[in-house]
Amino acid sequence: MLRRTCAALVALTCVVLASCSDTDEREMAARAAAAAYLDAWAAGDLTGAADLTDNSASALLNLRAVATSMGFGEGEQPLRTAITAVDLDDVGATVSYTATWEFDAAPDWSYEAQLDLRADEDEALTVDWTTAAIHPELGDGETIEWSRSLAERATILDSAGNPVFAPTPVVIVGVDPGRVTDLPALAATLAAVLDISAEDIVASVAATQPGQFVPIITLRRPDYDAVRAAIFDLSGTVFREETRQLAPTAGFALGVLGRVGEATAEVLDEAGTDYAPGDQLGTSGLQRAYQAQLAGRPGLTVEAVGLDGGRLELERIDPQPGTPIQVTLDTAIQSAADAAVATRSEPAHIVVVQPGSGEILAVSSNATANPASAMVGQYPAGSSFKIISAAALLSNGVVGLDSPVACPGTVAVAGREFDNEDQFDLGTVPFLTAFAESCNTTFTTTVQELPAGALETAAGSFGIGASWDLPVEVFTGALPPPADAVELSADAIGQGRVLVSPFAMAIAAATAASGAVPVPSLVADAAAAGQAPAAPAAEVTAALRQLMRQVVLTGTGQALADRGEVSGKTGTAEFGTDVPPQAHGWFVGFRPDPAGGIAFSVLVENGQSSSTSAVPLADRFLGNLG
Repeated sequence: MLRRTCAALVALTCVVLASCSDTDEREMAARAAAAAYLDAWAAGDLTGAADLTDNSASALLNLRAVATSMGFGEGEQPLRTAITAVDLDDVGATVSYTATWEFDAAPDWSYEAQLDLRADEDEALTVDWTTAAIHPELGDGETIEWSRSLAERATILDSAGNPVFAPTPVVIVGVDPGRVTDLPALAATLAAVLDISAEDIVASVAATQPGQFVPIITLRRPDYDAVRAAIFDLSGTVFREETRQLAPTAGFALGVLGRVGEATAEVLDEAGTDYAPGDQLGTSGLQRAYQAQLAGRPGLTVEAVGLDGGRLELERIDPQPGTPIQVTLDTAIQSAADAAVATRSEPAHIVVVQPGSGEILAVSSNATANPASAMVGQYPAGSSFKIISAAALLSNGVVGLDSPVACPGTVAVAGREFDNEDQFDLGTVPFLTAFAESCNTTFTTTVQELPAGALETAAGSFGIGASWDLPVEVFTGALPPPADAVELSADAIGQGRVLVSPFAMAIAAATAASGAVPVPSLVADAAAAGQAPAAPAAEVTAALRQLMRQVVLTGTGQALADRGEVSGKTGTAEFGTDVPPQAHGWFVGFRPDPAGGIAFSVLVENGQSSSTSAVPLADRFLGNLG
């Protein structure tokens, strides 16, 4: 009896094992058949995928129609698939899978679907074809279309939390090559009216097919209205109206805020996969540095489209709106600076910082200037560098405020002649007077008493050459060690190898005002831009404040005496090889109001004497502030 029972159990076990083995083989076969179809489809081998169905003609027609409507056609598709389950039945299997479409510059689209597999006459499993094999809600003859939507770009807020950028109507002036009858004449007229390059217009239009829109320039609506009569009826001109996020004026803090426009290949590559050619991206400044935060993320809409044009939404992913950033710029101070520089025909810049905090309050350049130069320009400092030279002399005990110093009209240092402006001669005067009158000969001789490296050390203690990690590029200045006595003398009056930017000199002015190098900041709540270098001794900056105040009370900055408690230093920085040489005009200073005080630098490129360029510009700026 026991032997019979054991034999029965062995037989039953064999049947169960045989059944399990058969099930495993059927599941493996179903997985293999489904994977073959899905892999071919994902690779864009639509013919190969269709051949794995029970109706290859219909399958190929449907697959091609969907691929074409989605913008892919034959070839590799941005599709990934993964089998998630296999359910066997008496006649085949149902295979569940996940499809994920990885669109360019849009969110991925994922969904669950199923394939019904049936055995053909050769007992091979094939896909029982319906359009549900593509998407479960896709009807017979329907196609799929997708579109991306961009989030509204967030604005940049000023120091008070008010939006700097607001929706602004613009008109894009363009050309349709197919409508042009005389390209050189059209280009010449547009160039004359719009102050742009005729050669660039000709090149752009000539390289574009008829019927396409060639953008020439984007104008704010009032600016367009002012020139409309001169360009609207020209043969070939076409126009588009849009609304864009723009600052109050075209040049408002452009050097730091930057621009939003159609992206270059470099900007697109930097921005990442959320963006596509033709998108409006930050192309410079903070708009570029904070592109991802400001722009948000695009959305996606996917629809099934019937032969009758009816639409069924298959997926909607709303865009993720951008998040504003708040900057330290003060709109009132920025506007005062903008209005001031606009009065100069030469390129002009004003940079304003708060002495104690280092907050950058304004960065202004006029229309003829390169706006980036306010922060990254490299210019000789001229006599504005005497702020630092004086600090070196005071720190090393070479002079005091009342020390008698010689101020002849001209001196020779190691065979090199140095002159005062128009060779003025004060004789022997207190150092306070020599500084106030900007006596070159005093500085070129007294710096020879400094120990080696003292001038470079003083420059570093005013932020010259500092390394700041800001979201926009800055040039903080450079002072290479002088090669000899002549170069040291030239450096002392900002005419050697000294190079600075308006930003660098605003930081130097802030150091004089507050007694310490402020760590500059541009974006609220951003990480500190670095560690401040060692500051000058307190007694040195206290003396320096007296020197700079005297410049305005009795010296070269007297024109500013009615603008409050202003302290500063003028500078005329010669450059080039012309005789007489060309010169930039500087005024670098500070004032205790508005609240928190301001330190600022004013540069007029090629402005010649500071007394006729930078000082009047500083006067206008301070007057605008009130």
